[in-house]
Amino acid sequence: MKKQLLIELFAALLIILFLYTSVSKFIDFRQFIGAMGNQPLPAQVKPLLVWIVPVSEVLISLALLSEYTRLAGFWASLTLMSFYTIYTLTVLLHFFKYIPCSCGGIIKSLSWKQHLYFNLFFTGVALAGIYLQRSRKKQHTILHLKKQIV
Repeated sequence: MKKQLLIELFAALLIILFLYTSVSKFIDFRQFIGAMGNQPLPAQVKPLLVWIVPVSEVLISLALLSEYTRLAGFWASLTLMSFYTIYTLTVLLHFFKYIPCSCGGIIKSLSWKQHLYFNLFFTGVALAGIYLQRSRKKQHTILHLKKQIV
C-alpha cells in the first residue's frame, strides 16, 4: 500500500510539472516559438520542437494517469527530464555562445544552477517511479501466480 502511494505521488508530481509547463507554453505560444527560434539548435529542428515538446509533455501526463500506461509514462518522463538536464549542463559548461531559456511560467525565473537541481530532482522522481512501478508489477505477478498454484 505504501509503495502504491509513493508511485501515485511521483506520478502526480510529474503530471503537475508537465501539465504546468505545457500549458504555459501554449498560453504564450508566440513567446515560446520565439524562444525556440533562439535556441542554439539546427534551424530545421526548431519548428518540429515547437510542437513536439509541449505535446509530449501532455501525452506523458496522460500516460502517468493510467495504471496500465504509467510505467511507460515514467520512462518517457525520465527521457524528457534527461534531455532537459543534459541541455542545462551544456549551458552551465558554456557550450553555447548564448543561452536563451524556452521554459514556461515561473520556471524561467530560475537560475541555470537552480534549473539543474530542479531537473535532477524530477529525473530522480521519474527513476524512483520506474523502480517502484516495476517492483510493484513483479510483486503483483508473483501474487497472481501463487493464487493460480493454490
